[in-house]
Amino acid sequence: MFSMFKSDPTKKLKKLYESKLEAAMLAQRTGDIRSYSMLSAEADILYKELLAVEGAAQKD
Repeated sequence: MFSMFKSDPTKKLKKLYESKLEAAMLAQRTGDIRSYSMLSAEADILYKELLAVEGAAQKD
């Protein structure tokens, strides 16, 4: 009955993932390669978490 009020955990992860990718792109454009690589690595970790959450949601 109250399942429609539950928040979607993938929405938050997708938004955070996209913001990390955008920040990485901006860092790359300004020539800050160290920040770019750190942000890209963080985005990769978020992507793996996102895939795990989506996989668990499909099994339910």
